Amino acid sequence: MKTIRGLIPLAAAAVAALALAGPAAAQKTIKYIPDADLKVLDPLFTTIGTTQTHGYMVYDVLYAPDSKWVYKPQMVDSHQVSADGLTWTFKLRPGITFHDGSPVQAKDVVASMSRWAAKNTLGRTMITRIAETKATGADTFEIKLKSPFAPMLAVLGTSANPLFIMREQEARIDPNTAVTTMIGSGPFTFAAKDWNPGHNVIYRKFAGYKPRAEAADGAAGGKVVKVDAVEWVYIPDANTRVQAVMKGEADAIEVIPPDLLPMLKANPMVELRVMDKIGNQTMMRPNSLVPPFNNPKVRQALLYAVDQDQYLQVMQSDSSMRTLCWAVFMCGTPLESKAGVNNDWAAPGAKPAKAKALLQEAGYKNEPIVLMDPSDQPVISALTQISAQLMKQAGFNVEVQTMDWATLVSRRPIKEAPSVNKGGWHVFHTWGTGPFMSDPLMNSGAQTPCDGSNWFGWPCDQTLENIRLEYLNADTDAKRLNVVERYQNRFYETVPYVPLGQFVGPVAYRKELKGVIPDIRLSMWNIEK
Repeated sequence: MKTIRGLIPLAAAAVAALALAGPAAAQKTIKYIPDADLKVLDPLFTTIGTTQTHGYMVYDVLYAPDSKWVYKPQMVDSHQVSADGLTWTFKLRPGITFHDGSPVQAKDVVASMSRWAAKNTLGRTMITRIAETKATGADTFEIKLKSPFAPMLAVLGTSANPLFIMREQEARIDPNTAVTTMIGSGPFTFAAKDWNPGHNVIYRKFAGYKPRAEAADGAAGGKVVKVDAVEWVYIPDANTRVQAVMKGEADAIEVIPPDLLPMLKANPMVELRVMDKIGNQTMMRPNSLVPPFNNPKVRQALLYAVDQDQYLQVMQSDSSMRTLCWAVFMCGTPLESKAGVNNDWAAPGAKPAKAKALLQEAGYKNEPIVLMDPSDQPVISALTQISAQLMKQAGFNVEVQTMDWATLVSRRPIKEAPSVNKGGWHVFHTWGTGPFMSDPLMNSGAQTPCDGSNWFGWPCDQTLENIRLEYLNADTDAKRLNVVERYQNRFYETVPYVPLGQFVGPVAYRKELKGVIPDIRLSMWNIEK
């Protein structure tokens, strides 16, 4: 198995990036190292985490969850709901402007909602209940429903691929075409001249931003920017990233390979902090559209092929920070369930003989299986190497294709088999944060409609999807758990993805940074340097 340390040679460009001299150098600037290069700017176009974090810098949202996951108004001033629950009316906060000085209006919100709903799991679910969305004034808009929709605020305020509000002219662009003009109303501005793909990008404080009066809390509250700029410096090599923070050449880093944590922990100038107490779920995602994974028995074979403990040791070396878990909506949550979990495959350790028997029964003919391996994501790359080894033992003919994460993301939308399209794929690995993965409405991998509109991998099982949608009407804890148990029983028959366990991980930042807000991502407001 490929080791994590030193996966990628140090490039001269990375060293140069840290010493980059530019307009931000003389200002009070936070230097942040993202876990992947920023290549796609449109946060409504992709689910990639780096682009979502970029979205929070440039754009604002209608609602946002606080640290207790209560959804609070952000751009919205107030809302009302009719007695029958079918009409929701919203009023925007006064004085909100885009970076070009134009006012944020209800028409911008309506257009942004339409574009977002075309791509977002929650949005697609919500629009099945909506009769009409319209602007009723410059700063008011209305949502009329076909039937009551209790999770309205959670959907409008989701931090899983959030509803970022764009100008109407960008929001009217086809959702399958990425927006490249970054004019939002968020706390930071973005300019193309500050963006050097593969190296760095600079965000500058938006002087016209009006934060809410409430204190910052989770993703909610006042986004008070206390620095002049934030510079993202992309460094492919994990060891070099960590050394940069230790030496004070960078201020913060989020995704840290577990074997490098002891170095950071030993540095008295670095703070290690677990921000997300729920943790993350790791997954193996097969392409259910293409052979052999269009056969459920082949996907079931993966359950026998994997060994969660091997994956979790890569994700988190500290055993107290990892959990063997087959609950689809995560362990330690109100929706934790053992329904459908068969100890025949769920017990620790791989069962290659049983996987081989299923493959033979499914008629697998030794076709090459393309595993996409993002070499600039050392942890995910290590997961891929584990899968390659375990799948070979189980009888799969594995072909590992190495690329960077941005290339993997660009290939994920390709639906054709690798034999038809050289960009095609069979399996990739990723993980999702607990607040998203633990909710049947937010978990992108849990959606299984048969129209090909769901998340990459496109599993098709309408029975499973119908059960998931019942969650919309479950108004008690008992009803919600009942839906989840029936869902999970079916999930492990069709296997949309393979859960690989649960873990928590700390972020690292220099102690010169004060006011860091605990949240699922490292927010750059409220921080003093």
